[in-house]
Amino acid sequence: MKKYILSFLALTVLSVSCNDFEDINNDPFSVDINKAEPEYFLNNSILGAQQDPNIAERVFVLYWKTAARQHLSTGIAGGTYDDSWTAEYWKYISEWLNNANAAIQIANEKKAIGQGKPYYDNIIQISRIWRAYLMSEFSDNFEPQPIQAFQGTNPNFNSEKEVYYFILDELKDAANKMDLNQAAPSNPNAYDMVYGFNWGKWVKYANSMRMRIAMRISEVDPVKAKTEFEAAANSNMFISSNTDNFTVAEKPGWDALTGVMSREWNSQILSATLNNIYIGLGGVNSTSQLPAAQHTAIKAADYVGIKYDQQFTTMTNDPSAGYWLDGLPNKIDPRAYKTFYIPGDLTNPIYSLYPTYTNQATTNYGNLTFADNSQITINTVNTWNAYTIGNWGVKGQRNGLRNVIGCMPALGKQYRESTNSRIFFASWESYFLIAEAALKGWVTPMDDEAAYYKGIQDSFTYNNVSQFYGQYIASTDYNRDGTSVAYNHTTEPGASHTMQYKDLSTNNLVSVEIKYPVNTIYKNEPLKMIN
Repeated sequence: MKKYILSFLALTVLSVSCNDFEDINNDPFSVDINKAEPEYFLNNSILGAQQDPNIAERVFVLYWKTAARQHLSTGIAGGTYDDSWTAEYWKYISEWLNNANAAIQIANEKKAIGQGKPYYDNIIQISRIWRAYLMSEFSDNFEPQPIQAFQGTNPNFNSEKEVYYFILDELKDAANKMDLNQAAPSNPNAYDMVYGFNWGKWVKYANSMRMRIAMRISEVDPVKAKTEFEAAANSNMFISSNTDNFTVAEKPGWDALTGVMSREWNSQILSATLNNIYIGLGGVNSTSQLPAAQHTAIKAADYVGIKYDQQFTTMTNDPSAGYWLDGLPNKIDPRAYKTFYIPGDLTNPIYSLYPTYTNQATTNYGNLTFADNSQITINTVNTWNAYTIGNWGVKGQRNGLRNVIGCMPALGKQYRESTNSRIFFASWESYFLIAEAALKGWVTPMDDEAAYYKGIQDSFTYNNVSQFYGQYIASTDYNRDGTSVAYNHTTEPGASHTMQYKDLSTNNLVSVEIKYPVNTIYKNEPLKMIN
């Protein structure tokens, strides 16, 4: 009997197995067209482009910020870069583009087999808008690219002109086809980490992107640029307030949502280039911005610092070359103290020194060595200095201040601790683009002066310094680059201005003529301000 029971069980198992035989060939973890949703691919693309710490360090920090001289790092700005960074970036951005393209393909395929949903058409449009941004980023970094990529065949590469024309057409057509009355997806697994399926805000982003791209081709294709820009700007559907900004929230960790500037070994010290823009611009006194305890460190407006020409290079056009400011600047753009911390300012909410570093501003890191091998130790608490990149030779070897985190202003923790949002497009960019377009004589929804001031206002609001806006925009004070803020103040500052420095050998103040950089780029003074 036992033999027959076992035989029956065997037949039963075989019978069941035969019924499910075809399932053996199905991967239970794979997702076919029936289970896929286009918004999943779109979300993956946006998530990836937020940049995980691996690619963020290589692209955002070592490439973009360094090339723009936003921090003290030689990297690509001085030829000390690694081609593997570029190869890694190519791989990543190709994946982001592939996912954006897949979102469009999946939506169209599901519609074709009768599985379309009412919101699919809008998903297609926002995927096209997002893909257009990625394509612009690709061409800005790698130049030509294949427009018809990710189709299963090896594509031909298109010229930058063809790519930019395609991007402009995509942004225009996608915005026009968006149904603003369409309900958002009800699928609980669907989400839009940027705008929460607010279709109108995606249209605003499309038009702002169209304005950006049009301005980028304005010098080589002015007729096309004018036509595209005017159409986008005068739609009155562009990113016009901080609530419309294209942002992605960050979170701590090691994934794609981790902040792009979060790695503690990237010091991101204030650069001389950015510092020369900050100092003096807007005429706002440091006494108005800082607590009373720091007022004694604030120096006179005509004071450039102590002359240390044995330790600081003078082989540069940096107006501060050869000097060290033993205190805080008299006047500075209010956004500077909100973005970079003051050395030793431990109670400042943005002060951030990672555990791998000590509080170097109050320890013996500030040693300067002289030609006779004598040394002095510098107290860098409540000082504000920024230096140029490059090899300083012997002077660099004698300098114990340069590149020392904690002894120089460095990026605040709101940008380091992944509790902020990465901004892909902000309202102030829209307004500065409009200001530049108006200066070119293009038809815009507001004149150049109004757009210029609105851009500043939105930037001040974002940085929580709105209380200084009125004083700032009225200022005719020049920064170290010879630029002022007041829009109707178009007078060039002259070749130089008289400052005073402390002579180390006598401790006396000595007058010196500090040169402004020669302006060979901007023939239109308001354009110099806008840019």
